[in-house]
Amino acid sequence: MTSKTAGSTPPDNLTPEQQGSPKVAKVTPGDISASLKAGLSDFLARPVMSGFFGLFYAVFGILFVWCLVWLGQIWMIIPAAVGFPLIAPFAAAGLYEMSRRRQNGESFGWSDILSVMANQRKREMGWMAFVTLFIFWVWIYQVRLWLALILQNKSFSDFDRFLNIVFFTPEGWTFLAIGTCVGAFLSAVLFTVTVVAMPMLLDREIDFVTAMLTSIRVVKENPVVMLTWAAIISVTMLLSLAPAFLGLIFTLPILGHTTWHLYQRAVPPAEGGSGQPSL
Repeated sequence: MTSKTAGSTPPDNLTPEQQGSPKVAKVTPGDISASLKAGLSDFLARPVMSGFFGLFYAVFGILFVWCLVWLGQIWMIIPAAVGFPLIAPFAAAGLYEMSRRRQNGESFGWSDILSVMANQRKREMGWMAFVTLFIFWVWIYQVRLWLALILQNKSFSDFDRFLNIVFFTPEGWTFLAIGTCVGAFLSAVLFTVTVVAMPMLLDREIDFVTAMLTSIRVVKENPVVMLTWAAIISVTMLLSLAPAFLGLIFTLPILGHTTWHLYQRAVPPAEGGSGQPSL
C-alpha cells in the first residue's frame, strides 16, 4: 500500500520503475471469496454511507430511463439498462476510498470521502471516465445501428410493442443475438482495462495508460479467475436492475468494496510500500 493519504495526496517519491511497471500477482478463486468477505464487511461497517453510493447510482438509472420515455426514445430503454452497469466502476470511486481507509485503520466521514472523489478530477481518473463513457456511447450507437438495419420497418409506438417485436419476431431474435455478442465483446474490453485500473488510479500516483495496461496484464495472467469475477459482476448487476434498479443500493457497494480488495491481491504494493491485503 501507499501512505495513509494515498487517496487524496498520493506519494510523490515513487520511482519511474515503480510507476511504470507495477507487479502483477497470481490470484485464485479463494482470493475472490476472501475479497467478497472483506467487501461485505466494509458494507456492513458503514451501510448508510455505502448504500448512499448505490442509491445515487440507482436513482440516476431510474431518471435516465424516465427521460428516455419522456423523449419517446422507447427503443433505448433495454440497451441503456443493459449497458448502464458499464459505468459502475467509475461510480464506485468513493467505495474504493472507504475500503482503503478502513484497511489502513483510518477514520473518515462524509466530507473526507466526497473531497477525495472531487479531487479525482485533477488526476487521471477523469481519463478513465472518458474511456468508460466512450465505450458506453459505442454500445448505444451500435444498438441503434443494428436496430436500423434489422428492424427498420418496425414501429415502436410504446414499450410493450417494442418488447413484443424484440422477443417474439425472427427479426427481433436476430437483433438480440447480434446485440448480445457485440455487448459481450464491449463488456469484456471494458472489464479488462478497468478491473484494477480504477482502484489503482485512486490508490497510486500513476498515469491512466499504465493503469489500463496493468489491468490487462492482471486479466492475461489470471484469465479463469478474472472471467469468473466478471461473470459474478455481470449476473449480480443485471439481477439488481430487475426491481427498478433498487437492487443496486446493496449490490453496487458490495461489489465496489470487493473490487478494491481483489485489486490489492492482484497488484502487490509498490516496493517500499506498506500494508497487506485484508481478509
